[in-house]
Amino acid sequence: MTIIRMNKRVTIKDVAKMANASVAAVSMSLNNRPGIGDEKRQKIKEIAKKTGYQPSLVAKSLVNKRSYIIGLIINDIADHFFAELAKGVEDTAKKHGYSTILCTTDGNLKTQEDYLDILCSRGVDGIIISTVVAEDPHIEFLIDEKIPFVCINRIPLIPYLEKKAEYIIMDNYSAGYKGIEHLWKLGHDKIAIITGSLNASNAIESLKGSKAALKKIGIKIPKRCIKEGKYSHQEAYLVCERLLKSKNPPTAFFAHDDNMALGAREAILHSGLEIPKDIALMGIDNIKTGALAGIELTTISQKKYEMGAMGVKILINRIEEKVPHMVEKIVLDAELVVRKTCGYQDSGYLR
Repeated sequence: MTIIRMNKRVTIKDVAKMANASVAAVSMSLNNRPGIGDEKRQKIKEIAKKTGYQPSLVAKSLVNKRSYIIGLIINDIADHFFAELAKGVEDTAKKHGYSTILCTTDGNLKTQEDYLDILCSRGVDGIIISTVVAEDPHIEFLIDEKIPFVCINRIPLIPYLEKKAEYIIMDNYSAGYKGIEHLWKLGHDKIAIITGSLNASNAIESLKGSKAALKKIGIKIPKRCIKEGKYSHQEAYLVCERLLKSKNPPTAFFAHDDNMALGAREAILHSGLEIPKDIALMGIDNIKTGALAGIELTTISQKKYEMGAMGVKILINRIEEKVPHMVEKIVLDAELVVRKTCGYQDSGYLR
């Protein structure tokens, strides 16, 4: 990716490149944090001094020269989840006099790092990030550089970073639990789970919740019936297709994301089976496509637009120092939305 800068100021990424180190390593070295060898730390400090890099330059510009611009980093604007989240961010930012720079990473951490550098170089007032992975070095960079940020949908799971990060998420554990519980009450024991990317907190927590529900109700499903769909429509299609062709196929699929559920739906229909007559199907997110006539996907609702709007309000409060600095951590309820893909309307709960 070509990085276009507003000026020729040396950035932390420039120092990292010259030192053959990561951005996180440079940040840790210049802020005297543990975890970097003495020789490497000294080399980084010498390069920073030689180039005139100032670690606190971005933070000072944020305080003294407000840009009224917010950076938003998401995975894929074509994904209905991120599209609704982005709309909530943009609408709310506009109401408060801020513009939004949208950055899409396609799940690539290197691209995320590049965008963070671009946003900081352009002096954004703060950043909303929804692409965080469980062990994300870039969060430490934002904390060390004192750049206001809010995580939405995903959070870092490294304890000391999670403690310092502000975030808005759904109760993903509860979402995973409620989905299994709903399918079991409808009489299903052979359930397949299609997870998200298991380097992300929401996928990890949803799977924990589903496993907890299975354990409580006494169902044991084979490992082959828990597959990573990576939040991909195509990957979920392939997972579902393989399981349907297996010797003892599932009678229900629980995809931990509506986009994956729609991929599974295609595989089910292409196999000649009917939903919910032959196979039950549900997802998580409650995207608008899932509610369309002819699809009517049972799901767990996630307040995407509202999460985006709330994220902006928290971020602006932090930027403008309107409230005392208390780290905001908001966990929203996971709500079951019953439609037609699990057969509830036909039979009701059997258990």
